[in-house]
Amino acid sequence: MAQNTNSNNNPSQIVRLADYFQNNSKFIDPLEAWLDLGIYRLSARIYNLRKVGFNIVTHRKKVKNQWGEEIPVGNYELKSVPATWQP
Repeated sequence: MAQNTNSNNNPSQIVRLADYFQNNSKFIDPLEAWLDLGIYRLSARIYNLRKVGFNIVTHRKKVKNQWGEEIPVGNYELKSVPATWQP
């Protein structure tokens, strides 16, 4: 189940992401997830949170890559946490 921690008592990526949303920022994009949380596949973790009842909305924003090209990325916004959520 998504709410469990792994065997060495470090929080899973899903728990880290839920905590980040609740305590740090209501928004996160893939680069922030990678740098701040060590999460490479943010969209997969968003999917997991949605499956357990988190209301997360996807917005699109453009960021520039190393060549100055604008590319669209997902910017996820937490709207609500399920009442039953317990990490």
